[in-house]
Amino acid sequence: MGKKTIRVSDFSGTVLQDDDEVVRVVVLEHPDLVAGPVQLEATPLEVESIDDAALDVAVVEIHDRHGGGEPRRVVLTASEFDAMATDVPMAQLLKTAERVRPPRARKGAERLDYGTIEHAGKPHRGRVTEEEARLVRERLDEVNKRLADAGIRQIDPADPEHAARYGFPATS
Repeated sequence: MGKKTIRVSDFSGTVLQDDDEVVRVVVLEHPDLVAGPVQLEATPLEVESIDDAALDVAVVEIHDRHGGGEPRRVVLTASEFDAMATDVPMAQLLKTAERVRPPRARKGAERLDYGTIEHAGKPHRGRVTEEEARLVRERLDEVNKRLADAGIRQIDPADPEHAARYGFPATS
């Protein structure tokens, strides 16, 4: 018995032929997105109106006493943000404002110990230790919940790459 995989557009359910052009749409932020970015597949025709529907927005961080010391990220229309500048036009204000530099990485930064439940299962280039693999196998639900909460891919024991990396039994 053979298997046949049929690809369909995530947007419309339209069957995609092998020679059809497929557009990958990565959803980075959405109110209903709970476990980090996801990807969808569609036809070029289905996504051609995305650029027309795009909004001019300003994304800002508010650093104040609210939020327990963590900044709040706010998205608003560019025109709403521009209207907040009453002394000087926003375009001029943005050109002359002090630049923010990202924090510099510390030299000799502490290496993560993937053999602890806090970091086990996080993607990394190094070799998976037996301790990390054991933690992932024995506490998979806990590891996947932590990964999902952080917006990181989860571990699927049925995925041959994950099974080999973490020592899950092969499925057939």
